[in-house]
Amino acid sequence: MSNVHTGFSAIVTGGNSGIGKATAERLLNEGAQVLIVDQHAERTWTHPALGYIQADVADASSADLIVQQMIKNTGRLDYLINNAGMVGGAPVETMEFETWQRIIDVNLNAVFRLSKSAIPHLKMSPRGRIVNIGSIMSQLAGVGMAAYTASKHAIAGLTKTLALELGPHNVTANYIQPGAIVTGITAPAINQDPTFTTFWEGKSALGRLGQPKDIANAINFLLTDDADFITAHGLSVDGGVMVNP
Repeated sequence: MSNVHTGFSAIVTGGNSGIGKATAERLLNEGAQVLIVDQHAERTWTHPALGYIQADVADASSADLIVQQMIKNTGRLDYLINNAGMVGGAPVETMEFETWQRIIDVNLNAVFRLSKSAIPHLKMSPRGRIVNIGSIMSQLAGVGMAAYTASKHAIAGLTKTLALELGPHNVTANYIQPGAIVTGITAPAINQDPTFTTFWEGKSALGRLGQPKDIANAINFLLTDDADFITAHGLSVDGGVMVNP
């Protein structure tokens, strides 16, 4: 176990599985105090140093409660990892507004609210960091994915603005652009459609789908001192998919 994050504290949303769980595990192994936020009551964690809040990040009241719990637990907040997200939708012509609103609430509005609540504490940190999860859809688009695509484009814009506003306080803000990663979100497509895996493996320069740890490793780097001069950046972690049209 290294100590690169010893003395630092992190909030990880959607941290009960997939990318969030891999990220929290990496941070815990490197000394951080971690508060997991997830909508599921049943925890997949047994780590004794792990804090856990069951909350729907789309709930307008949740952000302040989450940050307050972090401060109560550790007296500080250094890293905010906005990982919770969802996919879904339909063509714009047939999409119900409620579907649109739910995706925007989870993928974008929750990030805004948590960032807003966290900022006063991040400004006091010697290594304040925000890392948001965008997508390769922060640059691309897909039929039937209007809400998801709009939310991930917006994450890019929000993160860049956060970087400008927080730079004078030595707080960085970046976003990750994952490709096809094996998580609970992609599991239905992987299990039900064999061409999904074949397609994305074929587009990847590395010839494979991504794993949650691939994203966790990139997030971890952006939280370290080695990334002090990186901000407002969208880091593609996609196995080379974006360069293969």
